[in-house]
Amino acid sequence: MPFEAVNPPQFPTPIAPYSAGAKAAGGSGSVLYVSGMLALGQGGLVLYPGDAAAQTRHVLEAIKTTVEAAGGTMADVAMNHIFLKDMADYAAFNAVYAEYFPGDKPARYCIKCDLVKPECLVEIASVAHIG
Repeated sequence: MPFEAVNPPQFPTPIAPYSAGAKAAGGSGSVLYVSGMLALGQGGLVLYPGDAAAQTRHVLEAIKTTVEAAGGTMADVAMNHIFLKDMADYAAFNAVYAEYFPGDKPARYCIKCDLVKPECLVEIASVAHIG
């Protein structure tokens, strides 16, 4: 099944060969797979070093922008894959995360791991069902 790349024009150039999202048509709508988002600016500069809450907000805004570019809303997000560099940031992460999912919560998992750049504290990849 072919897919459509979703790359919001305001995003910085990716630091690797990927699209922000990939939208695949389905029977009653489409499924959007959102790449792992990091708090990165132009040239791969890490934004908000040392601030997990600010990085979480930046990442969730990037996911929101990608979902909206594909025709959906954050309410369409069904699954989040969460990666934290340090579980000490779990409470700060959850406080911001709850703001973006006030109603029914998507399924998710959260693991502790190293991320692509040492200053990155949070990465989230998402799956949304649109339509």
